Amino acid sequence: MSYTKYGFDPAQVERIKLKMKNPQTKERVKMILQGVTKYDLQDRVKVRRFVGMLTKALGEKVTEQQMEHLVQFVVSQKIDPNNTFHLIKLWSMFR
Repeated sequence: MSYTKYGFDPAQVERIKLKMKNPQTKERVKMILQGVTKYDLQDRVKVRRFVGMLTKALGEKVTEQQMEHLVQFVVSQKIDPNNTFHLIKLWSMFR
C-alpha cells in the first residue's frame, strides 16, 4: 500500500525524510512518540495531537486536509509500535 494513495505529496515526504536524518530532530520525534501504544494510534484525537506535535517539531506546515489524510493513514494502517513486522512494513513503504 503506497502512501500516495492517501494523498501525500511525494516532495513533502522527501523533505521530511531529509529532516529525519538530522540526529537532533530524530531524537525530538522519538521523545514525542515514546510510550505510544497501538491503542493510542487507533484513537483519532490522539493521532491528530501527535501529528500536530510532530509537524511542529519538524517545522512542516500542513493544511487541515493534509492533517486529515495523515490521521486517516495512521488509523487505517493499524500500526503496533511494538511489532517489528509493522515497523518494517512502514519503513519499506517510505524507502
